Amino acid sequence: MNEAMLVATLAVPAAGAVCAAVLPERAGRLAGAFAALVALGFAIGLYGRPPALPAGAAEPPIRPWHEVDVAWVPAFDLRFHLGVDGVSYPLVVLTALLTALCAIYTIWRAGATSGRDAGPVGGGRLMIALLLAVEVGINGVFLSLDLVLFFVFFEIVLLPMYAIIAAWGGPDRRRAAHKFVLYTLFGSVLLLVGVILVVVNAGTADLVALTEHPGLTRNMQLAAFVFLALGLAVKSPLWPLHTWLPDAHTEAPTVGSVILAGVLLKMGTYGLLRIAVGVAPEAARTFAPALGILAATAIIVGGLACLAQTELKRLIAYSSVGHMGFVVLGIATLTATGFQAAVIGNVAHGLITGLLFFLAGAIKDRAHTGQLADLGGLRETAPGLSGVLGFAAIASLGLPGLAGFWGEAFAVFAAIDKGGALWITLGAVAAVGAALAAAYFLRLLRRVTHGAATPAVAALAGTADARIARVELVAWGPLMVLTLLVGLLPALIIGIAADPISALAQVVAP
Repeated sequence: MNEAMLVATLAVPAAGAVCAAVLPERAGRLAGAFAALVALGFAIGLYGRPPALPAGAAEPPIRPWHEVDVAWVPAFDLRFHLGVDGVSYPLVVLTALLTALCAIYTIWRAGATSGRDAGPVGGGRLMIALLLAVEVGINGVFLSLDLVLFFVFFEIVLLPMYAIIAAWGGPDRRRAAHKFVLYTLFGSVLLLVGVILVVVNAGTADLVALTEHPGLTRNMQLAAFVFLALGLAVKSPLWPLHTWLPDAHTEAPTVGSVILAGVLLKMGTYGLLRIAVGVAPEAARTFAPALGILAATAIIVGGLACLAQTELKRLIAYSSVGHMGFVVLGIATLTATGFQAAVIGNVAHGLITGLLFFLAGAIKDRAHTGQLADLGGLRETAPGLSGVLGFAAIASLGLPGLAGFWGEAFAVFAAIDKGGALWITLGAVAAVGAALAAAYFLRLLRRVTHGAATPAVAALAGTADARIARVELVAWGPLMVLTLLVGLLPALIIGIAADPISALAQVVAP
């Protein structure tokens, strides 16, 4: 039963994508949204406990709760090996949740408007079909326990996300989509070289075996880690390989930005933690300082770039560069606390930034502009929308009691606790980056919600657009509740990931 549920988490959205694509418009939208909701149910149902260990056995870095392992390409000893544990489970649920919310939102947008989110090529059903295809690829990455299978799912995401940006995006969508593809393909080539190096030299693609007993020489680990880390850094996105992200977010439709920021970026950081560090622990120790420096640089660069932005979606996009820098910094410390920072930071960023992009899309659709200078006075004209934006902004800047606080705090603590001049400095730099986040989000709120209403915002007064639609509450409400819940009870995430994280920290310990 559990094995069937594991396969269904990928098979249901795949079937839903086909149904949404081939059925008539209304039926296709409904079938796709239903598939997304069913997939969410299967994803939540994957929660469980790992099998008991033999007496005296040490905790392995990967001990799946549920597992499917069948021959895939017997001639090359490649297996269709799926599994879920405390590290991957939160991301699987997050992916299924955001996809379901985006599908519901797309149905409403396609029915309520003929604007860009409704799409020029068949309305909402094709958008939902592509969202479900992206879900298959992203969750396939989180569930793969075979390195080659991981790479296959990693690549599945590319074309449907390109189509979402290119077909439903803004005026400069083609250039943004092409830039997304070129950067991603560059990262994929590097990742493929790393995968081949590991599989050929270790004699297996099984991630469980590779992580529990790394079988590569030091020189081979160094070479593999460079290729794997660089390939995954493009998706993370780690400075200076991040420049595709602002353009993609600015031009993508609302749901494309939600999925892109909410979970697609996590493919990179998850891969860094589970594969690059897990498969090449000795190389990870060698390159950890360099990785930490790049992460701290991303935090500062992202923060300073946000202070210079004049467009709403572009500001949120650059904030992702900084926030994901905290995740990479946690990984770079190679400590259990740092790994926990990465796990909860991934989830928190997905919840909060997904909500922020939903809000940015809603504001832009109403005011017909994303320029901060044209959005003043929202608090007086649309107080509900302004209030939700305020909640999301203070969550993103790391207010204690909300989800964004824990990943940043743990990453800074892990760096300082690691000790030594370099790591203490990196922790201090990251703390300055957190202060920059407060500065640019408070600036955002002052420009958008306060002051006299601009003409674009004043036009909303007394109209239906001044109120939050019920479907928007359905899409945003779960993200707000989970942001508060994770902020108050971080053990919901940290607790289930504690054992595999501690075991991985032992593997990479000097």
